[in-house]
Amino acid sequence: MRMRRAHLNAPGRRLAVRAAALRSWLILRVFLPMRSGRAARLRYAAVLDGHTVNLHAELPAPTPLPDSAHLVLGSGRQRYESTARVYEGPGGTVLMDAVVLLGDEMGGAPVDAGRRQLQLRLTHGRRTRRLPLLLVEPPVPYEGPTKPMAASGVTGRRHRIGRSVTGNARVVTADAKPGAEVVKVHISHAGVAVDFRVLGTRIDEPRAEFLASGRRLQQPVAMREDDIIRVEVPLEGMTPRRTRPEHWDVVVHGASGTRLRLGRRLHDVRNPLRVFAMRGTVIAPPGHRPLLVQPRYTAAGNLRITCTPMPEAG
Repeated sequence: MRMRRAHLNAPGRRLAVRAAALRSWLILRVFLPMRSGRAARLRYAAVLDGHTVNLHAELPAPTPLPDSAHLVLGSGRQRYESTARVYEGPGGTVLMDAVVLLGDEMGGAPVDAGRRQLQLRLTHGRRTRRLPLLLVEPPVPYEGPTKPMAASGVTGRRHRIGRSVTGNARVVTADAKPGAEVVKVHISHAGVAVDFRVLGTRIDEPRAEFLASGRRLQQPVAMREDDIIRVEVPLEGMTPRRTRPEHWDVVVHGASGTRLRLGRRLHDVRNPLRVFAMRGTVIAPPGHRPLLVQPRYTAAGNLRITCTPMPEAG
């Protein structure tokens, strides 16, 4: 089934690649020459840490250094401005650097799902000039132990740099994907407590389940400060029934049937299992032999708690 589905999607992927190549050709060969004196050309454009737009552009010549410069996000009444730096570069070029934070929760631009154009506003005395920002080539993902943040670690919203048919740069925002993001895992001699946030959806009357092979432990949850939810489970209930380890996943349920697996997905690492490694703890639940309790994240970012019986002393 997977092979067939991939085969059916192949023509669509090829069409998307051809469309992107055609758009780049049109921008480079048609729109860029037509607008060379009326648009700033972006040399770098990226969304870092999931919600910070970083831009570097070359302004058209001749452009005198302005008295002030502002990056404009959006248009009309739904417009947000932040200060930009315009300065003289090598060979007399005029360059621009700008940073804008996305999300009023963090004191930045109030954004929701949609597209917002980017412009540069220059002020010379009483005169004002607006320059669109031309994005000839879209950002290219890089390789390495980290990757670009696909979503904001604060709001869960997804932001990326896009472009219009004519090459104008814009910020494209999508709502947060429904998810339960782990904030912290606590292990004590009494049990395991997990703090998490629910993003991209609303869960009424939430409850949590700890799931192992053939076993279920239903636990109530408690609301804490800053929309943090905590679930606790006593270790007596997680003691393996046999001598081999048991692996527990954690799921939060809602009254409407919502089901979310707890994990860590709002990050920029390629190997959460290695980077977010947590130390195992040996605990002796009352009436049971000691356990090695090891929380970790799977390759998919799901939280998994492994309980391993310790061998009895001979």
